[in-house]
Amino acid sequence: MERGRRTPPYGHLARLTRPFPDFDPPFIRPIRQKAVELLCLKEADRVLDVGCGLGGSFPYLVQAVGPSGQVVGVEISPEIGKNARRRIERNGWRNVQVIEASAQDVDLTGSFDGLVMFAAPDVYASDTALGNIFPHLKATAHVAAFGAKLSSNRWGQVLNPFLKALFNLSFSTTPRPDLEPWRILADRVENLKIEEYYLGLMFLASGRAAARGPHRERGSSELHSKPMEVAQ
Repeated sequence: MERGRRTPPYGHLARLTRPFPDFDPPFIRPIRQKAVELLCLKEADRVLDVGCGLGGSFPYLVQAVGPSGQVVGVEISPEIGKNARRRIERNGWRNVQVIEASAQDVDLTGSFDGLVMFAAPDVYASDTALGNIFPHLKATAHVAAFGAKLSSNRWGQVLNPFLKALFNLSFSTTPRPDLEPWRILADRVENLKIEEYYLGLMFLASGRAAARGPHRERGSSELHSKPMEVAQ
């Protein structure tokens, strides 16, 4: 994909928040924090944030690995990546970097103790992307992915058409939401657990990277429903 086409339609909105590099929607912060907690990171760990977007997960990742650890973000969009780098500069983080590349093609070095994919369906729902990333995860690495899904909840189903329409603002190749968008990820993660949020329209998947190759049968994840309000 040409560099000029690497920003989806919604990504150009990043320019509006560029003067506010630490911006992150309040309703999403508790889920980000929980996603990072599920990675079980320790001081001096290396963690990978693929599809890092504006860098909203960086504060929690930096806190988890400490000044001796490292946070590596991967973001395909040059426009969105600018915001992430401004966040890094604003906070003076010396152990955070952003690589401008797609998850399918990024050239990673070394190994990582954790992987987070937050609102990144082009990553967690892509076998090619996961095939490029997972070889760099340590055997003890934990994985967390957050994203949108179609709801089977009685009230959430009313919003399913709206959710589908929102995805039209992404890349044409972005997988559209379905009831179980974690199916491909489940092949590479042991004991994958799913928690649903906001009437079943969002999910948080977590588990440990499988030792080698596909590990699980598709759809064999454990589902936990959460109420609409996210605990602070």
